[in-house]
Amino acid sequence: MRILMKSFIKPLLLILSSALFLTACSDNNDPKEGVQYEVLSTSLENDGMAPVTEVFALSCGHCRNMENFLPVISQEAGTDIGKMHITFNQSAHIASMFYYAAEMQVDGAPDHAFMEDLFAATQMGEGTTLTEQQEAYSKAFTSRGLVSPYDFNEEQRDTLIKKVDNAKMLSEKSGISSVPTFVVNGKYNVLIGGHDDPKQIADTIRYLLEK
Repeated sequence: MRILMKSFIKPLLLILSSALFLTACSDNNDPKEGVQYEVLSTSLENDGMAPVTEVFALSCGHCRNMENFLPVISQEAGTDIGKMHITFNQSAHIASMFYYAAEMQVDGAPDHAFMEDLFAATQMGEGTTLTEQQEAYSKAFTSRGLVSPYDFNEEQRDTLIKKVDNAKMLSEKSGISSVPTFVVNGKYNVLIGGHDDPKQIADTIRYLLEK
């Protein structure tokens, strides 16, 4: 009986140890779908977005904080980061007009200081009058020798409306409901909550770029 048990246990242990070995070999630290990223329900691959695009809103406090980490994320991921202002509610839609008014005059994403001025003007808080906010927005532009969107001519207004309409189309098409986030290759949405620090976000972006 003992000999029979030994002859049974030995191959069983061999099978179990092999299974554990294979499990260990297949386990890796690659970002996981549903944890660090998700696949967009509708692809934006053919909509002219940068390979890595931060989706944000000037009215979002977390987006304002993320702005400070973009240089680190860009460096660690080894890629430039474009921007798209989400328009999923009325406040975001209005704020997007000021972002795109800036973008169309600096030929690309505004620099960090410009972005901070736009965030500050948008997030002035309770007790701020409409006149005070308009002055803050105007100063963000005129202090840089740019035209305030309040002073746009008809051609500039038409261009701005087209940019905002395009952002609205992308916002609706993407289905993104939480910002800040990053869209990679027009297919993947990075889940910020699944990361502990900017380097992990960059690692996920780099992984998705190569996926």
